[in-house]
Amino acid sequence: MNFTQNEKLNQVTTETLVIGVDIGSETHYARAFDWRGLELGKTWAEGLAEKTAKSNIMVGAEPTGHYWFNLASYFKEHHIKLVLVNPYHVKQCKELDDNHPSKTDSKDPKTIAKLGIDGRYNVPYIPEGVYAELRIAMNCRERIVREQVVIQNRIERWLKIYFPEYHEVFADFEAKSSLLVLSSMPLPADVVKAGADGVNWIWRENKLRAVGMKRAQTLYETAKRSMGCTEGSHAARLELRLLLEDYHTKKAQYDDVMAVVEDLCTQIPAVRKLLAIKGIGLLTVAGFFAEVGDLGRFQSPKQIQKLAGLAIRENSSGKHRGQSGISKRGRRRLRTLLFRAVLPLVANNSEFGEIHSYYTNRKDNPLKKKQSIIALCCKLIRVFFALATKDEDYDPVRLLGDIHHPAAAAA
Repeated sequence: MNFTQNEKLNQVTTETLVIGVDIGSETHYARAFDWRGLELGKTWAEGLAEKTAKSNIMVGAEPTGHYWFNLASYFKEHHIKLVLVNPYHVKQCKELDDNHPSKTDSKDPKTIAKLGIDGRYNVPYIPEGVYAELRIAMNCRERIVREQVVIQNRIERWLKIYFPEYHEVFADFEAKSSLLVLSSMPLPADVVKAGADGVNWIWRENKLRAVGMKRAQTLYETAKRSMGCTEGSHAARLELRLLLEDYHTKKAQYDDVMAVVEDLCTQIPAVRKLLAIKGIGLLTVAGFFAEVGDLGRFQSPKQIQKLAGLAIRENSSGKHRGQSGISKRGRRRLRTLLFRAVLPLVANNSEFGEIHSYYTNRKDNPLKKKQSIIALCCKLIRVFFALATKDEDYDPVRLLGDIHHPAAAAA
């Protein structure tokens, strides 16, 4: 839920106990205040609330890594409201009381609590149900992809050292025929020893039809003239074998995670409507719901735009009007996902391509290409929001409705 500043202030009443918590890996430090900022004590929440006759408890904290997750779960179970303050705000405000730059475990909770009293906080959204499952699954997928890239780069490094001519035969080492060769005869000397017939026999044994004797002969000739390193060949074979084991393990993990993601997406009714947009794939839709969660909690797509850090940031003072841009304050993964989704949309989706052309070529206030992509990210959010919350089907004609055609208007 997104609240205005006044709504945040109104949530702190005379009946509210405001507690600031400095979260640590094992020990948390807390201090409690009333709505005026008077410190009430340093005992734990329920006992202090009863002692001071407070009916509401609000706990403020910094989102310190992953350490606040367990605390948030505890507060949710005990119906205690948790709000998060920006660590940068805490750093900038810590000198307001004592005019001293010191940072201690007892000082930070007070600053956090005062920011909560002033309404300078955000209410965290903790996904539930299928959205929680999807977020965890997509985080696993992202981690696996990063690890896959590392392993692929290490295999490429190995080939550059021991068989630099390998890509003259195989453009991609991940081809099944290539992986069979690397598993059985990784070094050029191994290929020469086996001969073209030996290479071809491996492929025939595994029933590969895309390669044959001609490719085997080419690999054999390439191996004979290879300039790769020959020292440490025994350890080099071991290194590649371990790398290929890691490669196959990560590939299997990726397939398992994607099976879970696909199953979870079938449980979200709006996914089918979003996938009807040409150029939008499962990863984009799954990543969107993993980051945003239940769209029903938003009143406007502008709130999602702000969550993604795509809200417009102005730079003006008096008569000066500086260059505006996006805030980049929000979920970085969501912003990245939208940007990467729009790029192929512009190329493959005729409606988005036409809008992009209009934005960049219109007579009045034409946008640069990157500015147009950002504008289309915001449009994609609006499209997703409308399809998911209003039970509408994707309409290409309606999508083009905001393009103003001067000739048609004049007629």
